[in-house]
Amino acid sequence: MVSRRGRFVGAAVAATALLAVAAVVVVRQLTGSGPGLPTIPDKYRSTVESAARTCPRLNVPLMAAQIHAESRWQPDADSGHAQGISQFSPVTWSEWGRDGDGDGQADVWEPKDAIPSQARYMCHLYKVVKDVPGDPTELALAAYNAGPGAVLKARGIPAIDETRGYVDRIVNDLLPKYEKSEAEHASSAPSPSGSSAR
Repeated sequence: MVSRRGRFVGAAVAATALLAVAAVVVVRQLTGSGPGLPTIPDKYRSTVESAARTCPRLNVPLMAAQIHAESRWQPDADSGHAQGISQFSPVTWSEWGRDGDGDGQADVWEPKDAIPSQARYMCHLYKVVKDVPGDPTELALAAYNAGPGAVLKARGIPAIDETRGYVDRIVNDLLPKYEKSEAEHASSAPSPSGSSAR
Protein backbone atom coordinates (compact mmCIF):
# COMPACT_ATOMS: atom_id res chain seq x y z
CA MET A 1 0.00 0.00 0.00
CA VAL A 2 1.29 3.43 -0.97
CA SER A 3 1.39 5.96 1.83
CA ARG A 4 -0.01 9.45 1.61
CA ARG A 5 3.49 10.80 1.53
CA GLY A 6 4.36 8.51 -1.40
CA ARG A 7 1.29 9.66 -3.34
CA PHE A 8 2.15 13.28 -2.57
CA VAL A 9 5.74 12.85 -3.80
CA GLY A 10 4.50 11.08 -6.94
CA ALA A 11 2.00 13.82 -7.65
CA ALA A 12 4.65 16.49 -7.08
CA VAL A 13 7.05 14.78 -9.49
CA ALA A 14 4.33 14.47 -12.13
CA ALA A 15 3.33 18.12 -11.72
CA THR A 16 6.95 19.24 -12.02
CA ALA A 17 7.41 17.22 -15.20
CA LEU A 18 4.22 18.67 -16.65
CA LEU A 19 5.37 22.22 -15.86
CA ALA A 20 8.76 21.56 -17.47
CA VAL A 21 7.09 20.36 -20.69
CA ALA A 22 4.77 23.38 -20.69
CA ALA A 23 7.75 25.71 -20.21
CA VAL A 24 9.55 24.17 -23.21
CA VAL A 25 6.44 24.63 -25.36
CA VAL A 26 6.07 28.27 -24.32
CA VAL A 27 9.75 29.02 -24.95
CA ARG A 28 9.57 27.46 -28.41
CA GLN A 29 6.50 29.52 -29.26
CA LEU A 30 8.06 32.75 -28.02
CA THR A 31 11.44 32.22 -29.66
CA GLY A 32 10.07 30.79 -32.87
CA SER A 33 12.19 27.67 -32.73
CA GLY A 34 10.65 24.34 -33.27
CA PRO A 35 8.90 22.42 -35.97
CA GLY A 36 6.00 24.88 -36.49
CA LEU A 37 8.13 27.60 -38.11
CA PRO A 38 7.68 27.87 -41.89
CA THR A 39 10.74 27.65 -44.12
CA ILE A 40 11.50 28.24 -47.76
CA PRO A 41 11.66 24.91 -49.60
CA ASP A 42 15.26 24.25 -50.64
CA LYS A 43 14.33 23.90 -54.31
CA TYR A 44 13.05 27.52 -54.35
CA ARG A 45 15.57 29.19 -52.02
CA SER A 46 18.03 30.49 -54.64
CA THR A 47 15.19 31.75 -56.84
CA VAL A 48 13.58 33.66 -53.96
CA GLU A 49 16.93 35.07 -52.83
CA SER A 50 17.90 36.33 -56.28
CA ALA A 51 14.39 37.72 -56.94
CA ALA A 52 14.39 39.64 -53.65
CA ARG A 53 17.72 41.27 -54.59
CA THR A 54 16.17 42.83 -57.72
CA CYS A 55 14.18 45.44 -55.79
CA PRO A 56 15.38 47.51 -52.82
CA ARG A 57 11.94 47.33 -51.16
CA LEU A 58 11.83 43.53 -51.16
CA ASN A 59 13.53 41.01 -48.91
CA VAL A 60 13.58 37.23 -48.67
CA PRO A 61 11.17 36.89 -45.71
CA LEU A 62 8.60 39.16 -47.39
CA MET A 63 8.79 37.26 -50.68
CA ALA A 64 8.52 33.95 -48.80
CA ALA A 65 5.55 35.11 -46.72
CA GLN A 66 3.74 36.32 -49.83
CA ILE A 67 4.33 33.08 -51.74
CA HIS A 68 3.18 31.10 -48.71
CA ALA A 69 -0.03 33.15 -48.56
CA GLU A 70 -0.59 32.88 -52.31
CA SER A 71 -0.01 29.17 -52.89
CA ARG A 72 1.64 27.50 -49.89
CA TRP A 73 4.61 26.94 -52.24
CA GLN A 74 2.49 24.87 -54.68
CA PRO A 75 3.57 25.62 -58.28
CA ASP A 76 0.36 24.03 -59.63
CA ALA A 77 -1.98 26.17 -57.49
CA ASP A 78 -5.03 27.34 -59.43
CA SER A 79 -7.70 29.42 -57.71
CA GLY A 80 -9.83 29.69 -60.82
CA HIS A 81 -8.74 33.26 -61.47
CA ALA A 82 -5.01 33.12 -60.60
CA GLN A 83 -2.38 30.51 -61.32
CA GLY A 84 0.97 29.17 -60.23
CA ILE A 85 3.16 29.56 -57.18
CA SER A 86 2.81 33.37 -57.27
CA GLN A 87 -0.88 33.35 -58.29
CA PHE A 88 -0.90 35.61 -61.34
CA SER A 89 -4.13 36.27 -63.20
CA PRO A 90 -3.77 35.65 -66.95
CA VAL A 91 -4.08 39.39 -67.67
CA THR A 92 -1.41 40.37 -65.13
CA TRP A 93 0.86 37.54 -66.27
CA SER A 94 0.59 38.70 -69.88
CA GLU A 95 2.05 42.05 -68.82
CA TRP A 96 4.46 41.07 -66.03
CA GLY A 97 5.41 37.44 -66.68
CA ARG A 98 8.99 36.93 -67.81
CA ASP A 99 11.25 34.02 -68.67
CA GLY A 100 13.36 33.55 -65.56
CA ASP A 101 14.88 30.14 -66.26
CA GLY A 102 16.28 30.91 -69.72
CA ASP A 103 14.19 28.40 -71.68
CA GLY A 104 12.71 31.12 -73.90
CA GLN A 105 9.19 30.92 -72.44
CA ALA A 106 7.48 32.84 -69.65
CA ASP A 107 5.51 30.09 -67.90
CA VAL A 108 3.24 30.97 -64.95
CA TRP A 109 3.51 27.34 -63.77
CA GLU A 110 7.33 27.49 -63.60
CA PRO A 111 8.52 28.91 -60.24
CA LYS A 112 11.81 30.08 -61.79
CA ASP A 113 9.70 32.32 -64.06
CA ALA A 114 6.89 33.22 -61.64
CA ILE A 115 8.94 34.20 -58.57
CA PRO A 116 11.17 36.74 -60.36
CA SER A 117 8.06 38.06 -62.14
CA GLN A 118 6.39 38.46 -58.74
CA ALA A 119 9.38 40.51 -57.55
CA ARG A 120 9.24 42.75 -60.63
CA TYR A 121 5.53 43.29 -60.23
CA MET A 122 5.80 44.01 -56.48
CA CYS A 123 8.57 46.52 -57.16
CA HIS A 124 6.28 48.22 -59.69
CA LEU A 125 3.40 48.22 -57.20
CA TYR A 126 5.56 49.97 -54.58
CA LYS A 127 6.01 52.78 -57.11
CA VAL A 128 2.31 52.87 -57.98
CA VAL A 129 1.21 53.28 -54.34
CA LYS A 130 4.00 55.62 -53.23
CA ASP A 131 1.67 58.62 -52.91
CA VAL A 132 -1.11 56.72 -51.12
CA PRO A 133 -1.21 57.27 -47.34
CA GLY A 134 -0.29 54.20 -45.33
CA ASP A 135 2.39 51.57 -44.97
CA PRO A 136 4.02 51.02 -48.40
CA THR A 137 4.41 47.26 -47.93
CA GLU A 138 0.80 46.81 -46.87
CA LEU A 139 -0.36 48.94 -49.80
CA ALA A 140 1.79 47.05 -52.34
CA LEU A 141 0.48 43.73 -51.01
CA ALA A 142 -3.10 45.02 -51.21
CA ALA A 143 -2.45 46.10 -54.81
CA TYR A 144 -1.05 42.65 -55.63
CA ASN A 145 -4.22 41.06 -54.27
CA ALA A 146 -6.97 43.49 -55.32
CA GLY A 147 -5.25 45.30 -58.16
CA PRO A 148 -3.53 48.68 -58.07
CA GLY A 149 -6.67 50.47 -59.23
CA ALA A 150 -8.55 49.35 -56.13
CA VAL A 151 -5.84 50.71 -53.83
CA LEU A 152 -5.62 54.02 -55.69
CA LYS A 153 -9.41 54.42 -55.69
CA ALA A 154 -9.66 53.64 -51.96
CA ARG A 155 -6.59 55.79 -51.16
CA GLY A 156 -5.50 52.91 -48.95
CA ILE A 157 -6.26 49.25 -48.43
CA PRO A 158 -9.67 48.70 -50.04
CA ALA A 159 -12.58 47.52 -47.91
CA ILE A 160 -12.45 44.02 -49.38
CA ASP A 161 -12.43 41.30 -46.73
CA GLU A 162 -10.19 38.99 -48.77
CA THR A 163 -7.63 41.74 -49.36
CA ARG A 164 -7.60 42.93 -45.77
CA GLY A 165 -7.21 39.35 -44.56
CA TYR A 166 -4.43 38.72 -47.10
CA VAL A 167 -2.43 41.77 -46.00
CA ASP A 168 -2.99 41.06 -42.30
CA ARG A 169 -1.98 37.41 -42.63
CA ILE A 170 1.23 38.26 -44.46
CA VAL A 171 2.31 41.25 -42.37
CA ASN A 172 1.24 40.11 -38.90
CA ASP A 173 1.49 36.32 -39.09
CA LEU A 174 3.65 34.95 -41.88
CA LEU A 175 6.27 37.70 -42.22
CA PRO A 176 7.40 37.56 -38.56
CA LYS A 177 7.63 33.77 -38.79
CA TYR A 178 9.69 33.88 -41.98
CA GLU A 179 11.94 36.56 -40.46
CA LYS A 180 12.64 34.19 -37.56
CA SER A 181 13.10 31.19 -39.82
CA GLU A 182 15.49 33.12 -42.10
CA ALA A 183 17.49 34.32 -39.08
CA GLU A 184 17.80 30.71 -37.95
CA HIS A 185 18.76 29.66 -41.48
CA ALA A 186 21.47 32.36 -41.64
CA SER A 187 22.87 31.40 -38.24
CA SER A 188 23.02 27.71 -39.17
CA ALA A 189 24.45 28.21 -42.67
CA PRO A 190 28.07 27.14 -43.05
CA SER A 191 30.56 29.98 -43.25
CA PRO A 192 32.07 30.68 -46.68
CA SER A 193 35.13 28.56 -47.45
CA GLY A 194 38.39 30.12 -46.51
CA SER A 195 36.96 32.05 -43.57
CA SER A 196 37.18 31.03 -39.99
CA ALA A 197 34.86 31.72 -37.12
CA ARG A 198 36.54 33.46 -34.21
